Amino acid sequence: MNAKQAAAFKAVEYIKKGMVIGLGTGSTAYWAIQYQAERVKQGLQVTTVATSAETEKIALQCNIPVVSLDSVEYIDIDIDGADEIDADMNLVKGGGGALLREKIVASASRAFIVIAGDSKRVEVLGKFPLPVEIIPFGWQHTARQLAALGCSTSLREKDAKIFITDNGNYIIDCHFGAIAEPAVLEQQINNIPGVVDNGLFVKMATRVILGCDDGTVKVFS
Repeated sequence: MNAKQAAAFKAVEYIKKGMVIGLGTGSTAYWAIQYQAERVKQGLQVTTVATSAETEKIALQCNIPVVSLDSVEYIDIDIDGADEIDADMNLVKGGGGALLREKIVASASRAFIVIAGDSKRVEVLGKFPLPVEIIPFGWQHTARQLAALGCSTSLREKDAKIFITDNGNYIIDCHFGAIAEPAVLEQQINNIPGVVDNGLFVKMATRVILGCDDGTVKVFS
């Protein structure tokens, strides 16, 4: 069991019968879905809400019931990964391109459990480029406004084409180098017209589970 698997396995232990579970997106969240599938096979009854079309596809293939967010009042536990985690449990997310739905699902959850390998823990956020989801209209103008905050920017591409999110938007990856005040920057970015949301998740995580290569885990809350 590698670091990602160890963190995911531990997180799934918190799931109880009858809960509504948020399913994250990405390589670590993938393992949480697989472990939930094993428990569903054993008789665990849960309802889930997916944070991306890809995650929904994986869950359905595993015979995990998926419903829309609008069909539930709240989510009991959201389990998702992160690209960076600082000592205050602030996060950078969106490497997989699903940051907007991930943030909506996390905000609708009573508990937000973040799972990652311990290599994702950092002193200061920002080495990983910060993803910002923007609408296509006037995207270059929006990118210039983002750059004015002190970063270099790049339009995300996939297979030599512009990457399109599940919401029909673009992603600008912002290279800040260091983000000393995540809460301030999150607000500054979201105040720019054309920005939908960004990958800074400030004070949203209720528990962080870091997996180690030896299969052990560290839990922070």
